[in-house]
Amino acid sequence: MAARGHVQDPNDRRLRPIYDYLDNGNNKMAIQQADKLLKKHKDLHCAKVLKAIGLQRTGKQDEAFTLAQEVATLEPTDDNSLQALTILYREMHRPELVTKLYEAAVKKVPLSEEYHSHLFMAYARVGEYKKMQQAGMALYKIVPKNPYYFWSVMSLVMQAISAQDEKLAQTMFLPLAERMVEKMVKEEKIEAEAEVQLYFMILERLGKCEEALEVIRGPLGEKLTSELQSRESKCMMLYQRLQRWPEGNALASKLLLKNPDDWQFYSCYFDSLFHLIDQSWTEEGEGFHLAMTFVEDRIKAEDQKETRQLRGPYLGRLELIHRLRERGCPEEAQLGEPWDLMTQYFSQFGDKPCCITDLKLYLPALKGRVFCVSCVAVPLGGESEEEGGSVFPEDTKALQRHLCVCQLSRALGLHHALSPEGKLRVIRDLKAHYHHGLKFGATALKTELQFSDMYCLMAAHVYVDLWKETGEESMAWQGIGLLQEGLSHSPSNAQFKLLLLLLYCHLGAFEPVVDLYSSLDAKHVQHDTIGYLLTRYAEPLGQFAAASQSCNFTLRFFHSNQKDTSEYIIQAYKYGAFEKIPEFIALRSRLNQSLHFAQVRTERMLLDLFLEADIVLSLEESVKSMSLTPEEDDIPWDTLRDNRDLTVLTSWDPRDRSLTEEHRRASMEEECLWLRMRSLTLRLLAALTALGRAHQQQNSLGSENGVGDKASVAARLFSQLEQALQSAACLSEKRSQYPFLGPPSTRLAAALACGSCQCQTSALQLTVHLQELETMGLDESTELQTRICNTFKSLVIQLQEMSNKCNGDLLEMKDSRLKTQPSLLENLVFFLETMSVVLWVASQCAKVIRPLKASLQKKKKKKKDTNTATPAVVCGFQVLTGGLQEVLSQVLEHIKTQELGLTALKLASLTLEPHTQEEESFIRAGMDKVHSSYLRSLQELGDLLKRRAETLKTLKI
Repeated sequence: MAARGHVQDPNDRRLRPIYDYLDNGNNKMAIQQADKLLKKHKDLHCAKVLKAIGLQRTGKQDEAFTLAQEVATLEPTDDNSLQALTILYREMHRPELVTKLYEAAVKKVPLSEEYHSHLFMAYARVGEYKKMQQAGMALYKIVPKNPYYFWSVMSLVMQAISAQDEKLAQTMFLPLAERMVEKMVKEEKIEAEAEVQLYFMILERLGKCEEALEVIRGPLGEKLTSELQSRESKCMMLYQRLQRWPEGNALASKLLLKNPDDWQFYSCYFDSLFHLIDQSWTEEGEGFHLAMTFVEDRIKAEDQKETRQLRGPYLGRLELIHRLRERGCPEEAQLGEPWDLMTQYFSQFGDKPCCITDLKLYLPALKGRVFCVSCVAVPLGGESEEEGGSVFPEDTKALQRHLCVCQLSRALGLHHALSPEGKLRVIRDLKAHYHHGLKFGATALKTELQFSDMYCLMAAHVYVDLWKETGEESMAWQGIGLLQEGLSHSPSNAQFKLLLLLLYCHLGAFEPVVDLYSSLDAKHVQHDTIGYLLTRYAEPLGQFAAASQSCNFTLRFFHSNQKDTSEYIIQAYKYGAFEKIPEFIALRSRLNQSLHFAQVRTERMLLDLFLEADIVLSLEESVKSMSLTPEEDDIPWDTLRDNRDLTVLTSWDPRDRSLTEEHRRASMEEECLWLRMRSLTLRLLAALTALGRAHQQQNSLGSENGVGDKASVAARLFSQLEQALQSAACLSEKRSQYPFLGPPSTRLAAALACGSCQCQTSALQLTVHLQELETMGLDESTELQTRICNTFKSLVIQLQEMSNKCNGDLLEMKDSRLKTQPSLLENLVFFLETMSVVLWVASQCAKVIRPLKASLQKKKKKKKDTNTATPAVVCGFQVLTGGLQEVLSQVLEHIKTQELGLTALKLASLTLEPHTQEEESFIRAGMDKVHSSYLRSLQELGDLLKRRAETLKTLKI
């Protein structure tokens, strides 16, 4: 705010100290300074607004809003007040008020270019595209500049994009935008590249590809200079849409002659050629021969070069073989044997890190031939080491060639086919090469990766294979130790951190994960694409404080998305980057419809309830503070998008062990089902509090209005939860297995196995029964009371069974080996969640039964009834609270025993398998982190369950 331009206003000197205080974060002094100034100058509107900004930043939102509205109703036109109000409204997340501010200013100063421009941008922030169009034209009439005219045109395009009716977009908005641009074209007023881009965008959306092609190939197309080969790329796209394959093929040939390494044009060349063959433009054999000749000519040209060859032509040959093989064409044999060609490719480009990713695409063409055997024969240029006479690379290029061989071996499944002893030999070899390769990066900065890092990562992958294959947990510990060692040499290696994060989570330790994820320094959209790695495990592993923090961190990004996207759109208008505006809109939509966003939002609210409801605040107050209503479902189920990056972890696994589309589909289905169950549980808890409020109103007003509606909402939600539970049971029978480096499974299977879902559903069913009991009373509901009592007994039995599944040692030493049981930790978390739900329902039961019991006693006194039998539901409730107390005491005792056992555990006495002292220290460090994490999880679980035990003591009728 302090960096303001020169202002002629004499008040600017008086306001300067307030600006400085606000800029420095000293909001209290800013308020005091504003008060002093207002005593002398009561009509200084800007001082009032600056005071309001100070109040807003100190948490006094209501006072700030009142003060701001006092100034806004006066419709100020001075720049200081308008700018300050704009800042305040943006901080309040009320951008719609800025539009009203500048609408009033424009009316008072109708010829101000600045105010009209601000009004346009204010409309852009709230997405008022029609008003943007009008504001843009009004601005153009005052100041006839091209950018303002095209602001209006782009606003028309945005109306078309956002229109619900596609017909309206195609028949009104886009044709009008086209006519507006054509007018400028005829008058030869097109000046900038952005204006041509906008014209192209309009024609493309109208499906007028022929006209768009004329624009690109004509004089206007010459203005497209900001991107390399922009005209050619657009022409190619249009040729494909128009199915003008001869022109497309000719253009692709021309461009490849010019740049033989541009891969996108190889794809275009092959696509167009095969379409020509399919449409009988040329004989099949002649067409294939043409393609082969073209590719061979490019390769010959590369072979004759004295400088380093380009990869494109050689990959083009492999791609052509792949496509011919897909079509079943025998001509592919004329290009050579794939394994020979791949060996040749390796000999030329094996020292490039991209070699493995290039060749991996074409490995299926080998049909079982072991390509790596021929690759190993390629000399590495190594030096003999004394230990075992092993040969190690003598420079980084030789290292990369050997690394590529190892990567290809794994991609062909050779590692997976080995026996456990064979895998251990591979690990020893990879570790030896890793340690040898460290000398090449001895002078590397901390931010740089070591040349041999991928050896270390691959060895860790083989350790994971052994762990999953043999069940030997020592393999996981050694993998963790190796990755920790790798991080000590390459602190910035994201792949080490991601795999470590995954291993710790699979071992049930979340504490070390927080620092690992934080060090990844995820930026912007990465919170959506890789955030699932953090939020999936935090709460299930008993780290509630960390879970709350990670959810808040993620939600801050999603909530700022709306505001940030508006700013991107405004900048795009200012700088004429019109083609980016629909992309920003699509990004906003993608994030709003994110599965991860919906999950984190739901889990955050549930977490708040588990941590605070009936402990810090009552359940009713907690639900009210979330603005949660059971009737409303704010999750866009039909448009949910899976934005997770499921390939973020590097993998060289063969195709049959890699992530498939079926895995992705199954994971999305499972995630949506678990989200639905969690969302319905949350809304049923909100319905529970709504019923409570309805009962209070009924008792005070003597009316039943509204109670029935709330009950019907609860009944409908419970019916949906039952259906979801049935679907979950069916899904769990399929038992979808994902690759270790693929998507993590949801908590669904574990929740069903431990009985959490079933117990919570039984408890929430009481929400419906309580309404019936409220209506019928105690003296006429014998059968209903029996049902409720049976549910009470069932809940105690189910919780006891859940308690039994928590028994066992989380961490134990057997035969000098460390053994973990992370599933016990997850079961304890499920027990806590389920106990919380049961206690909330029990609390609601007490609120319903207490007045009914009092009413029954009054009736008996009036009638002088000597029958002193206690109603069944009252007895059942007492049995419930007694049973809950007993189960809760058992679990608390178990947690205490586990804490004592873990504290007494001496990891230092553990004898590890033969390792160097350095390796042993890294393995022990990993074990210590898991041990510490378990203790912390048990402490948090114990504290929360003790608080629940305290609330249980207050449950009396």
